[in-house]
Amino acid sequence: MAVATTPAAAVSPLDGAPQAVGPFVAAANPVAVEAGMAVLRRGGSAVDAAVAIQAVLGLVEPQSSGLGGGAFMMVYDGVTHEVTAYDGRETAPASATPELFFEDGKPLPFVDAVLSGRSTGAPGAVAMLALAQKDHGILPWSGLFADAERLATEGFVVSPRLAGMIASAAPQAQTRWARAYFTKPDGSRYVAGDVLKNPAYAQTVKTLAEGGAEAFLGGLIGRQIAATVAEAPRPGGLTARDIAAYKPLERGALCRPFRVYTVCVPPPPSSGVAILQLLEMAERTPDLDEGAQSVKAWTAFAQLQRLMYADRDRYVGDPAFVGVPVQGLLDEDYVAERAALVPGLVAPATAGTPPGGVFRAVDATQEPHGTSHFIVVDDQGNAVSMTTTVESIFGSGRMVGGFFLNNQLTDFSFTPKDSDGAPAANAVAAGKRPRSSMSPIMVLDHQGRLVGAVGSPGGPSILAYNTKALIGALVWGLSMQEAINLPNLVARGTTVGADTAMFSPELQSGLAAAGIRLTPNTSENSGLQGGLWRRSADGVWGWDGGADPRREGVARTH
Repeated sequence: MAVATTPAAAVSPLDGAPQAVGPFVAAANPVAVEAGMAVLRRGGSAVDAAVAIQAVLGLVEPQSSGLGGGAFMMVYDGVTHEVTAYDGRETAPASATPELFFEDGKPLPFVDAVLSGRSTGAPGAVAMLALAQKDHGILPWSGLFADAERLATEGFVVSPRLAGMIASAAPQAQTRWARAYFTKPDGSRYVAGDVLKNPAYAQTVKTLAEGGAEAFLGGLIGRQIAATVAEAPRPGGLTARDIAAYKPLERGALCRPFRVYTVCVPPPPSSGVAILQLLEMAERTPDLDEGAQSVKAWTAFAQLQRLMYADRDRYVGDPAFVGVPVQGLLDEDYVAERAALVPGLVAPATAGTPPGGVFRAVDATQEPHGTSHFIVVDDQGNAVSMTTTVESIFGSGRMVGGFFLNNQLTDFSFTPKDSDGAPAANAVAAGKRPRSSMSPIMVLDHQGRLVGAVGSPGGPSILAYNTKALIGALVWGLSMQEAINLPNLVARGTTVGADTAMFSPELQSGLAAAGIRLTPNTSENSGLQGGLWRRSADGVWGWDGGADPRREGVARTH
């Protein structure tokens, strides 16, 4: 890990900054980035570009996100400086019960649950994008799907990462739907460099372009989703009525100061509150200021995560169903109390008792791999930071209209109560949205002007990945790319998963001496995208962008 560190500036790095404007696009696939750039070149807004990007990502990166999934989106308005959070998280069907994933009196094995029809919730990404585009769009909705339709019709080049997923042992890659899609006429599977066509997807995005989200959710596609979910094994209870009734939500952004910045995230059921809690604790943890080569700094970062995850896992859920103590988790005295535990923490942390918090059951949620993140800024200074997912690799492995269905309901806790009968905050309920680690971030200055955006896939590790990038860039003074490149370290419960080979022997031994023994990261790896509005060495303001080298993304300003 040979990264040059720069001390934090003695004065605000935002002094004299003009308004941050684009074009700037960062996403997990270059083809999707170009689709977004094409919309911006036509005069489209950041949200217009986001619609085009998601439509293309669902085609070229189906292992991670798609039209059959959900998302959280942060939108910054370059004129009003308002930040809005849009919630496109899937919902459980009206028939769902707390024992949705029980069979013969006990929870199903996780893989069996994922492959079942029970795992699919009413998809929310399309409806959320439609709502945001109605509020912030410039171009006609019907003109935002041309690239996706063309690529699906003419074919796109299979990337190395998609090829690896196609060839993987993941059970979703072995379903009859996936086999039919990913098998060539000669019986072999598609590999990197092959051209893959998807005429069914082309028809789906054409329908979506012409009829809007209503045609997608309330028409033939919605009925096909319900019919596919109802197929064996273990049919699900999601109905066409559940799908047509889905409503995305516009929520107020959750914002808190951090140093000279303001950091904004979506409120629950997103876990953004946990990121804000960690940052508030970080301001009370001097060891973190030691920099990217410091054992003290990395030890402090691990202990802060342990505290953050303990509280998040205990308290965060759908606020329409459980009281989430958001203000209590961010309460100044409570945060100080938690941060004071960092120096002496030598074992996994236990959840605290924030003001207003109802102590709930130990959480039994498992979050698998399969998510993406992208960022867009247009020439008027409007911006989008959006995390989007079908949950697992290829979701549930079931397909409709050329896209995979989500297995988002496996983001609920399979065990709804503990042995004493206390309910879990993230237990299943009809109409409920599962807790999510997706936490797209907007960074502002204290005048409310856009400074940057960050986000990542990674299941529960999203919280660690996002805070690593923020600390690297905003505390350790690294470029955005250097901050993203930093090794990952995820400390949750009893394990500390890390990019062990990227830590120097000196750091590894120092961390071990402090009780932080690194083991290979077994969670979904990061796919960070980030950008900060910064002044270059020659005094020119522009986007300092970065894309995670662990995936295939790029960050572009032209």
